[in-house]
Amino acid sequence: MALPTLTPEQRAEALEKAAAARTARRALLDEVRGGRASIASVLARSAVDPIVAKTKVEALIRAVPGYGPARATEMLNRVGIAENRRVAGLGAKQVSALISEMS
Repeated sequence: MALPTLTPEQRAEALEKAAAARTARRALLDEVRGGRASIASVLARSAVDPIVAKTKVEALIRAVPGYGPARATEMLNRVGIAENRRVAGLGAKQVSALISEMS
């Protein structure tokens, strides 16, 4: 399937929207890194915040102090969450398992 041809204005708008999403995602992960937001509170926001919903679970866990790539992957395997899963794709059991594992 070919990508649609965009006008220069549409392309500029799309680039601006993508940059804003990356900035918002970085701010979210900085909140988690700084201890201003817990995993439970971030997961609760996923129903109303599209930035949270589209964030990869692995990136969210790696933002928690003390969790690097290896520890995050091990924890995801333990609770049965695929490494490429996004927050919006988590089921209720996965969310509760993740919260209990991170507590």
